[in-house]
Amino acid sequence: MKNTIIIGGSKGIGAGIVDLLKSTNNVIVLSRTAPIAHDNVTYHAFDVMTDDITTLDLPEQIDQVVYCPGSINLKPFRSLKTDDFLSDYQLNVLGAVSALKGIHRNLKSSDGLSSVVLFSTVAVGQGMPFHASVAAAKGAVEGLTKALAAEWSGHTRVNCIAPSLTDTPLAAKFLSTDEKKEAAGKRNPLKRVGEVNDIAQAATFLLSDHSSWITGQIIPVDGGMSTLRV
Repeated sequence: MKNTIIIGGSKGIGAGIVDLLKSTNNVIVLSRTAPIAHDNVTYHAFDVMTDDITTLDLPEQIDQVVYCPGSINLKPFRSLKTDDFLSDYQLNVLGAVSALKGIHRNLKSSDGLSSVVLFSTVAVGQGMPFHASVAAAKGAVEGLTKALAAEWSGHTRVNCIAPSLTDTPLAAKFLSTDEKKEAAGKRNPLKRVGEVNDIAQAATFLLSDHSSWITGQIIPVDGGMSTLRV
């Protein structure tokens, strides 16, 4: 049974990944709030902005890691403060950096190749208004993905998923009514917004041995938004 760390696994996409893995993996959720209790799921209270992952009682061997915390900070560029950019960078990039540095030795101890999944956004590859801060941070996540995939190629695969708008608690204010959800769906080539399971299934594939020849990739799971005009 593989040891899987889900950072930010109590809600949204993280919770969806936990749900898919809970029956086959030893899942450890690190988040500020506790997830729904399941067999094979252990919880540690953890804030990526303030806490040190090395202080937690984690397995010496870690096989899979998913870093889920993110932000959707949409403002006109003129309204963004330097603190907005710093906050988004801290959460999306430095939080992942700190966590991965803290458990690097555990990942190297895995039998075979361990696997890391990070998250970006369609707005990095597809320029969108009001996304300057989050796209800048997630662009750094994509760079981090490729750099670590190269540096860790002997022991760990590192990949990144770039979704478009997905129906999660993080996106709730953009999808708070049926009208908003319908309008958002119409902007997507597949005429709907993403669902948690769309992204969670992609993440579990990238974690698994079924993707054992995939590393250093930015995988768009976006209903075609990054490449299609219909």
